[in-house]
Amino acid sequence: MARPVTLYSLQWGDLDLETVCEKAKSFGYDGLELGLPDHLDIHSKEPAYFDDIKALLKKYNLQLHTISSHLIGQAVCDIIDERHKAILPDYIYGDGDPEGVRQRAAAELIRTGEVAAQLGLKTVVGFTGSSIWHYLYSFPPVTEGMVNRGFEDFAKRFTPILDAYQKLGVRFALEVHPTEIAFDIVTAERALKAVNYHPAFGFNYDPSHLGYQGVDYVEFIYRFSDRIFHVHMKDVYWSDTPKEAGVFGGYVTFGDPRRFWNFRSVGRGRINFEEIIRALNTINYQGPLSVEWEDSAMDREHGAKESCEFVKRLDFRPSAHAFDAFFDKK
Repeated sequence: MARPVTLYSLQWGDLDLETVCEKAKSFGYDGLELGLPDHLDIHSKEPAYFDDIKALLKKYNLQLHTISSHLIGQAVCDIIDERHKAILPDYIYGDGDPEGVRQRAAAELIRTGEVAAQLGLKTVVGFTGSSIWHYLYSFPPVTEGMVNRGFEDFAKRFTPILDAYQKLGVRFALEVHPTEIAFDIVTAERALKAVNYHPAFGFNYDPSHLGYQGVDYVEFIYRFSDRIFHVHMKDVYWSDTPKEAGVFGGYVTFGDPRRFWNFRSVGRGRINFEEIIRALNTINYQGPLSVEWEDSAMDREHGAKESCEFVKRLDFRPSAHAFDAFFDKK
């Protein structure tokens, strides 16, 4: 096995952390990716709280490489509405005034970086939100100036966060994903340019959000080889035949068979993980492979266990020498 295989805890937020540790260990995982706010209180006033978190993971011989703050990050650049009240803590949402929410979310993301540093971690994974996602399908026609202003807004709001992370020795890994400022290769390049290629800004690579869009998810690894800070192993299935709800989802829930695409347990969708492992080896990615398990049609414990087994079976170390090196007798 070349890399540790970890389990992202956000989908297990209904369970306390020790229970998640017990289950992850029994499934065969090497560690956890802790999802905020369910499994880590970054505002704890208990002096020993963070030491206790590390001790709990050590008790189960589980590694910790990353913490994730998707829900908070989403509010930094988004157009805030009633949806955000459901995903944000009350002290972030407050009275719902959009600019206040965005500013409190940004401060919370900086605090998350401080906690990551305190835990000895180098990476925080999360979302950015986007003030221009609603412009995606361009009718009435969207001007280039409108799009530019969206990336300028992202840079204005995230550069102070990235500056704080750089001082802390921590990096922010955006999960490239629809509804974020970057959701494919073109927009990922544009986001990097917007923050002037800030050294603290990179990506959490998750092929499931690229494949069904028709984005070359293996090329993404090569294109951003020095910006892949973390990797999610998540699968997705998309249909070869037309469906009632197309790529935009038709407002129907995940798992609905009328959808053109749905997330699947790792190894049961259409993502070519073999090529992903080979590409990660080529760019010398040494970080964890974190299983973000989402499959509406499968028992999650069954899925988490088989996903761990699949990833460990597939992952391999790159060759230390060329297979035909023995021809060189010198």
